[in-house]
Amino acid sequence: MLPGLILVGTYLVLALGRVPGFRIDRTGAAVIGAILMVTIGGLSFDEATRAVDYRTLLLLFGMMVLVAHLQIAGFFGLVAHVAASRFVHPMALVAAVALAAGALSALFVNDPVCLVLTPVVIDIARLRGLRPLPLLLALATGSNIGSVSTVIGNPQNMLIGSLSGIPFTTFTAKLGPVALVGLAIDVLVIALVFRRTLAAQASVVATGTVRPLRRAQRALLTKALLVAGGMLAAFIAGLDVALVAGAGAAALLVTRRVKPEKIWQRIDWDLLVLFVGLFVIVRGAAHAGLDRRFFDALRPVGLETVWGLSLVSALLSNLISNVPSVMLFARFVPTLPDPRTGWLTLAMSSTLAGNLTLLASIANLIVAEGARKRQVEISFVDYLKVGLPVTVATLAFGVWWVY
Repeated sequence: MLPGLILVGTYLVLALGRVPGFRIDRTGAAVIGAILMVTIGGLSFDEATRAVDYRTLLLLFGMMVLVAHLQIAGFFGLVAHVAASRFVHPMALVAAVALAAGALSALFVNDPVCLVLTPVVIDIARLRGLRPLPLLLALATGSNIGSVSTVIGNPQNMLIGSLSGIPFTTFTAKLGPVALVGLAIDVLVIALVFRRTLAAQASVVATGTVRPLRRAQRALLTKALLVAGGMLAAFIAGLDVALVAGAGAAALLVTRRVKPEKIWQRIDWDLLVLFVGLFVIVRGAAHAGLDRRFFDALRPVGLETVWGLSLVSALLSNLISNVPSVMLFARFVPTLPDPRTGWLTLAMSSTLAGNLTLLASIANLIVAEGARKRQVEISFVDYLKVGLPVTVATLAFGVWWVY
């Protein structure tokens, strides 16, 4: 009884984003729930420590360190400005932003990519005299779609990669086409929704120049790109992704140029702690048999099929966020007749579902908040006009492709 109450209470806070009347956010709720699960929920301390998947945490941390160095070096801004200098027409810019966001997210995790590129995209729009909204929506949706293609594209994929043991190249070979087709669908939908705006702006677009990097940044950028290239080669070679990410982070932290506090300030410690708390909570619920009863109740919807698993995963991802929903499935997917297809289906559906609404993924909220700070508003309805058709179309293709 108590583990069920703790699980439901924690996931309710995850869905709401906070506790009314208290200063408790999602991470705080996960910490409180994990401690309650150990103290009164029937899970021992040793069982709780064994529940934490340290490989996932190391992979996530290593990628955060890499992204922090690339961010300080100005890599993401450079990519965005180079893309903007080559594409002048508003529609071409939308396509360039979506593709750049997708490619960068596939390699360097979608949330920090959105954090870094949001102000750059707004600057590009203002430099060209364009309305920023279509470009910002291309950034948010494109980053989500692109991140589906690799194990390191987003936090839920990292978790799935760690739990499933699917090789980096196999994962990308299976879901890379979903990302490519999804990005094409994304650009097409934005072009249709904003066809009048983009057509009107095509005649007034201005040109701008790419700002060069400072010399001090060039040295750091070279080192970060060399490490990133080595990590990617190791991923492709089939080496352990968690150890590769940890080794890459260690190599980058050996430096005489960057103050350590600049790196630590850019690490998403909240997300790491959230993962730890959720690992413990989900293990406590499984220890009480709650996960088995939950999935038994869902079997009538065809949970063991690609389309049924995709539907439930997409709905849960929008209710409680994608990482917590993936953790709920962690003990169920290995029981499927074809676990590898189950893991790939879960990665595809939980990620693409993040484009449904403005609140469906952290990447969307990062773009919306970054835009608001620069006097650009993205309303729930504005996002839904693009997010809804993009999600339905990309999920439909993803289900068909995986099936």
